[in-house]
Amino acid sequence: MTRSLRLLTDHDGPPIRGESAASARNLLVREARNGDVRAFAALVDGYYARCLRFALHMLANRSDAEEAVQDTFIRVYRALPKYEEREAFEPWLFRILANRCRSAGAREKRRSQFVEYGDVPERGVHPGLDEAIVWREEIGRALAALPVEQREAFLMRHVEDLSYEDMSVATGAGVSALKMRVKRACDFLRVRLEETE
Repeated sequence: MTRSLRLLTDHDGPPIRGESAASARNLLVREARNGDVRAFAALVDGYYARCLRFALHMLANRSDAEEAVQDTFIRVYRALPKYEEREAFEPWLFRILANRCRSAGAREKRRSQFVEYGDVPERGVHPGLDEAIVWREEIGRALAALPVEQREAFLMRHVEDLSYEDMSVATGAGVSALKMRVKRACDFLRVRLEETE
């Protein structure tokens, strides 16, 4: 499982942690809340890659993921004046993003029910294709096979490194329910990925 998590996170770097980063982020949030467009742009720059990574894993379609992230930041910008600082910014942001991904996923599911695409050939492994790319594709397929709630919980916990308390704020689910979702996702992914090795 560690190999798969590293492949999911290595290209965007680890989430920013630490007391000084948190106080800098809180200052940016306060300034953006007071109408500072540059502070909001700095927040977008700081979170865009993580949000896009989460949306890509949730939706498995780059254009839908980019649209969900853009819509998220528009909604965040509009809602910032009502944002209460007693609530941590990161789970608040991911709650909005998760809702946008759920909406986009439901919209795509409805759309696909009305349109028949026919048989689409599976992507095969091509000689000379880098093993990491193949493995990343396997991880993507395994994630896509998870139920949405489990995929969302797994990504928030193991890819975005949110605490269970922050995940609870972001999703509205209880901590014990989230732990169970993550456990079930890990069990499923472990079996699925062992089959492909």
